[in-house]
Amino acid sequence: MTTKKEQPASPAEDLNPFHIAQQQFEGAARYMPDLKAGLVEFLKRPNRMITVEFPIETADGEVKNFVGYRCVHNLVRGPGKGGIRYHPDVTADEVRALASWMTWKCSVLDVPFGGAKGGIICNPKKRTKDDLRKITRRFIAELGDAIGPYTDIPAPDVNTNAETMAWIYDTYDMMHKGRNNLGVVTGKPVDIGGSLGRREATSRGCLFCTQEALRRGVLPGLSSVKGATVVVQGYGNAGAIAAELYAAEGAKIIAVSDSRGGIYNPDGIDPLAALEHKKKTRSVVGLPGTKKVSNEELLALKCDILIPAALENQIRGDNAAEIRARLIAEAANGPTTPAADRILFERGIVVLPDILANAGGVTVSYFEWVQNNEYEQWDEDHVNLRLHVKMERATDAVLAKQKEINGSLDQLQAERKKRGLQGAPLQPVDLRMTAYVLAIERVARVTLERGIWP
Repeated sequence: MTTKKEQPASPAEDLNPFHIAQQQFEGAARYMPDLKAGLVEFLKRPNRMITVEFPIETADGEVKNFVGYRCVHNLVRGPGKGGIRYHPDVTADEVRALASWMTWKCSVLDVPFGGAKGGIICNPKKRTKDDLRKITRRFIAELGDAIGPYTDIPAPDVNTNAETMAWIYDTYDMMHKGRNNLGVVTGKPVDIGGSLGRREATSRGCLFCTQEALRRGVLPGLSSVKGATVVVQGYGNAGAIAAELYAAEGAKIIAVSDSRGGIYNPDGIDPLAALEHKKKTRSVVGLPGTKKVSNEELLALKCDILIPAALENQIRGDNAAEIRARLIAEAANGPTTPAADRILFERGIVVLPDILANAGGVTVSYFEWVQNNEYEQWDEDHVNLRLHVKMERATDAVLAKQKEINGSLDQLQAERKKRGLQGAPLQPVDLRMTAYVLAIERVARVTLERGIWP
């Protein structure tokens, strides 16, 4: 008899984000047996990937070289759209994955953009503001006409903000004089064409999505966030604003964390006090009246709603069994791996996927782009109302699609057999798989309506 000690170790989970994005696509494509193989390959692969390498002279007089990427995944439904992140761990495959997720995100929200993403390998915490300005300007200059108001439109992401977007706009405008260039980038300061409500949009959209899903009965006994216990992993822009917005609707924030650790108080944490403490000390850790916890411990806390708002691959096959949240609302991109998704679904934990739950940012970016092209500025209430409508419609569409798919598994399986398609029998789908099916259907339909060029 084989003892537990003698059993072979399970293979390590593949955490390459582009491989994960492809797995997610391939899993959803199985529920669309009429999708032609060539179209599947076209929709799965990026349209283009640009790599640039450039030097800057740093504040201390040193010459340093940097590598930057810009990927456009799909342009069928409109210009490329996606953020630019600055991080030491940026990779080409991460950028490819993020670009593809943006395609499906825009499709789920029915925003007329395709997916794109960019990143520069650097540690902004070790760079001066002047260094970052030089890095940004040189990166945009190197991209040249690869970006533009009607071709590919950047936005903020990890470690970039409105000021970074202002540098991007100014650089592009200097290179393209005599026309309205405001729409080349979104997430700008309001003074130069930014939209009111854009800073809070990702978190506000996550709240609207959560509220609508709860109203539709995804969690028995909980019809809104009022009275819900909430844990937020990642206390940057998205996480801190999410904590504030959820608390304003009556939720109790019991734990938050950043890259240096987390804090916990079962009686509740004041999100604004936590943010003020972080501004003073560079971490939420040490906030009076709270207990320090690790990020791993924070993910395993018992709560109603867990909001991952950090980086990718936080909830994996090796820790998904420890999750005690009843619902996960993904404010970050790619926080949950396919292996974790399967475990969570089997355990009855609802996951509001990133391509739905954190799509508020790109939605208000679209509003900003429209305002720029029309030389308008909308009131913040108008922006938030339109965001609310978009998020509710998208959430309702995903929930309806899940019911449709899970009610027609036998017919889908029969169609697969008829077409000679191989693979394991189809199983009920979670909300991520559902959102992918909905998004892919929409992009595939537009592709065929336009016709394959030439």
